[in-house]
Amino acid sequence: MKKQTNTESKYIEQNITDTIENNYMPYAMSVIVSRAIPGIDGFKPSHRKLLYTMYKMGLMNGDRTKSTNVVGQTMKLNPHGDATIYETMVRLARGNEALLVPLVDSKGNFGKVYSKNMAFAASRYTEVRLEKICEEVFKDIDKNTVDMVDNYDGTMKEPVLFPTAFPNILANPNQGIAVSMASTICSFNLKEVCNATIQYIKNKNTDLLKYLKAPDFSTGGEIIYNADELRKIYSTGRGSFKVRAKYRYDKKSSIIEVYEIPYTSTIESIIDKVISLVKSGKIKEINDIRNETDLGGLKIAIDIKRSADPHKLMTKLYKMTPLCDSFNCNFNVLVNGSPRCMSVAEILDEWILFRQECIERKTYFEREKKKEKLHLLEGLSKIILDIDKAIRIVRNTPEDALVVPNLMEGFGIDRIQAEYVAEIKLRNLNKDYILKRTDEIRDLNEEIYMLTLILEDKQLVNNIIVEDLKRVSKKYGIDRKTDIISEDDVQVIDTEEFIDDYGVKLFLTKENYFKKITLVSLRSASEHKLKDDDEIIQELESTNKSEILMFSDKCNVYKVKLYELAECKASSLGDYLNNIIGIDKDEKIIYMTENHGYNGYMLFAYQNGKISKIDMKAYETKTARKKLINAYGNKSPIVNILYLENDEDILLVRDSDKAMLLNTSLIPLKQTKNSSGVQVYTLKKGSVLSAMLKKGDFDFSDIDYYRSEKIPATGHFITDEDKKKNDMDYQLKIE
Repeated sequence: MKKQTNTESKYIEQNITDTIENNYMPYAMSVIVSRAIPGIDGFKPSHRKLLYTMYKMGLMNGDRTKSTNVVGQTMKLNPHGDATIYETMVRLARGNEALLVPLVDSKGNFGKVYSKNMAFAASRYTEVRLEKICEEVFKDIDKNTVDMVDNYDGTMKEPVLFPTAFPNILANPNQGIAVSMASTICSFNLKEVCNATIQYIKNKNTDLLKYLKAPDFSTGGEIIYNADELRKIYSTGRGSFKVRAKYRYDKKSSIIEVYEIPYTSTIESIIDKVISLVKSGKIKEINDIRNETDLGGLKIAIDIKRSADPHKLMTKLYKMTPLCDSFNCNFNVLVNGSPRCMSVAEILDEWILFRQECIERKTYFEREKKKEKLHLLEGLSKIILDIDKAIRIVRNTPEDALVVPNLMEGFGIDRIQAEYVAEIKLRNLNKDYILKRTDEIRDLNEEIYMLTLILEDKQLVNNIIVEDLKRVSKKYGIDRKTDIISEDDVQVIDTEEFIDDYGVKLFLTKENYFKKITLVSLRSASEHKLKDDDEIIQELESTNKSEILMFSDKCNVYKVKLYELAECKASSLGDYLNNIIGIDKDEKIIYMTENHGYNGYMLFAYQNGKISKIDMKAYETKTARKKLINAYGNKSPIVNILYLENDEDILLVRDSDKAMLLNTSLIPLKQTKNSSGVQVYTLKKGSVLSAMLKKGDFDFSDIDYYRSEKIPATGHFITDEDKKKNDMDYQLKIE
């Protein structure tokens, strides 16, 4: 056997599935369970560790403390670094405006959720304490309402969940990306959440959309209400809805002021997009745009031309910028350690079950405490019957250690009761003290009875939940920040209505260069500038709003909206089509035409004497496709392409020596774009169809001489006179 040397590599063969399961799965589960996905209380572990630290620091009441102090203390529970902890605090703070129901009362610069550039100050400059609503978040947490676990080094205990008295999972937004899954939960108005939960507890079949009208965001804006979309989100936990900005118009200064924006947008992204649209010429009504956000709140000032309609302009900006944005929902929540995408009703079901458990645990905790006290007082009541005897026992006991056993034996009480009696001060052995303790026994019995009823009756537990929700709604509820507008009230204007329409002339060159020149510019233009050995093969007059079809030598057609192409001058080379419409390097555009409302038809002439006549509607698509393949046949090389609005006379030339004039009504219409066509010209061996011209492009001495009334046909020899008139010495090319 060969002995393995130290220099030889050592490895163990292992299946890749085993490697993934052993090495990657623990990481993936850690991210899902311990970082990215919120629990049914609406918090991620990082939120919980921070808030619980603040709670234990006594920041529920009293003055604020430096944020850096909280960050340092939180590291006892969260060892992931001070920067991460502080960023978590920033998002929970009132000053950042990320939460609809802020949980941290902040002082100082905490940045703004709606701005990338408005950064938060360092933790040493800011101060924090808990918001008053955190009393409801931590409600009875010290009464065994939730499970407590060890921190990372086993020196402290921390809660697995918070016993929040309201569905914080719906009251605040939450977003997280885990491994192979994500969670995006929108926020709802606290009043509406509490009311909807109350109604749902009373009747599981209640229509939640009636009470939970629509999401609500801390940044305001307007939700474009679509009942079907919201109902889908409520019932599946997935879907999207649109939110748009609010604005006001100052007619005196011609300034539009945007003062609320969608939760998913930022000031910078909006301004950058508007500037980009202005520079590209797609928006011409705006003179200037500024960020005028200050201590008074968000404000984007848009200085517009006095002739511009501000409302139409905003409709355009809603469509083309983040001033209107979609919020995509994915209600993924951790329930008992497992992530689940849930409907709103399912979330409420799980929260109600969780809250019921919290109340039952708290009730059981209180009942046991009262039972313990009752047990002590019952021992005291036996002593009270003969206090003199108790005094004699204590006085006649020679050793301190025997006092408790002697009391136990003398009155028939247990050790705990005897210890309690032995600790009573002499001054308390009076009538008033005895009467109070006796009354307390009666009260404790009543309280224990009521607590037992609660533990035995779910309806009483639900009543407590409802009362808590009513209190939270009344004490902390505020009006909606995000307005609701009907989809029917949203003005929809086609983007093309904002595009200036004017005459342009288009030029296509042999080397694939394209020029779009305004008619005004063309009047004062000098000769066209072209590359060496390049030439113009087609000219077309159109308008800026038109869509043109560009046919290539690879049987593709490209749809191009002219307003998307830049204008140029005759003195420039123009735009290289390979760069602006994304065609292949070895592909060339050989013909262009307007779409003409997809009326009329296209003619494709091939060297084999066939012609295909295709209805323009074959190139019409429901979606905005920019490229169609198999635009015409590829069985034979293409000779020429023509657009015809109606049937008319065309001239077909064979080998530059014979020609045939016919009306296109003789050619049958084909249904498929890539049809090889019908035989129109009968060719002898070695001959090819070399040109297809419109009748007006050929100077005839006798037009009837070339006419054919049927197809296929052989044509007639071109007369010497016509050859001379039409300069037939050159090679006919595709127009």
